Amino acid sequence: MAEVLSQSQIDALLNSMRSGGDEAKTEEKQPEKKYRKYDFTTPRKFTKDRIKMLNGIFENYTRVISSRLNAQLRTNCEITVESIEEQKFYEFNNALTEGDVLAMVDVTIHPREEGGEDILAEDPVMVYLSTSTALGMMDRMMGSEEEGQHEVPMGYAYTDLELQLYELLIKDIITLMGSSWENYLPISFEYNRTQVNPTLVQLLNLDETVVLVDMRLNFGGSEGRMSVVLPGNVLMSVFGEVNRETMGRKVTSEDNSEEIFDKLRDSTLEIIAELGDTQLSLSDIYHLSVGDVVDLGRSKDAPVFLEIGGYQWFTGRMGTHKKNMAIKIDEVCYSAEQRSE
Repeated sequence: MAEVLSQSQIDALLNSMRSGGDEAKTEEKQPEKKYRKYDFTTPRKFTKDRIKMLNGIFENYTRVISSRLNAQLRTNCEITVESIEEQKFYEFNNALTEGDVLAMVDVTIHPREEGGEDILAEDPVMVYLSTSTALGMMDRMMGSEEEGQHEVPMGYAYTDLELQLYELLIKDIITLMGSSWENYLPISFEYNRTQVNPTLVQLLNLDETVVLVDMRLNFGGSEGRMSVVLPGNVLMSVFGEVNRETMGRKVTSEDNSEEIFDKLRDSTLEIIAELGDTQLSLSDIYHLSVGDVVDLGRSKDAPVFLEIGGYQWFTGRMGTHKKNMAIKIDEVCYSAEQRSE
């Protein structure tokens, strides 16, 4: 027979339940703050300005591939940059599973300077497309119009046919990556191979610094992830070349400025000598004839103003030079205060 609780036991139980519920509510109202760890022994390799530059490049890239995928998948595809972070390669590698595949990409930098040789990056860029996202895109490429998230079982492995479709899909996405760098540097990205079971192969030194670009994809009612892994050595080469080109453009700009000034020095300008001015009535002007004298109200020795572009630049005195009328410059009026308005 079940034991019957006394009234005091029932009151104690109810009180404990009430206090427990209050504590739970308090905990819900005040969630624990989360802080990101920073390793001071391994300082950041790239500045915030460089990360901001990459963000702009990949924002442009997402717009380009969105347009291309809209046509390929026959549905609206939205791609946004979710985050750009500097980290160690092992952090990305540890998140991979045996069923994942990576597209290995060769990077070639094409310097703009005359005679500059192409620079082939030693380490490959890696592109990751989540399995559910890739399979959903393949279905759309094959004519499916099914909406919704593509469910994938744990440990799923691509078939040979799916790998071929994956290669066709990823090649196009990779080729378009170069266009987003054009404002900074001509760079070509070329598909090399598809790496199956990347966790079993050492693609990079695990302690290698990389920049991970995470993008969120939405299409056909499903959501997925795409990541681009940029090795630190590749980015150092790219940023170094960008710096050289920037300095080169500054030097070229300075050289051009000297050339421009040289051409300006040889240009022809009209100089107007103002002898004086007066006011006449319309009737007086109408009755003017050859031989009449117009009084300018100034003496013959008064200074003459020389104007260029509507401003008084010089003052001088009338005279003759080799039987021609001439003006001898007495004063240079360069300052704005000396120019007439």
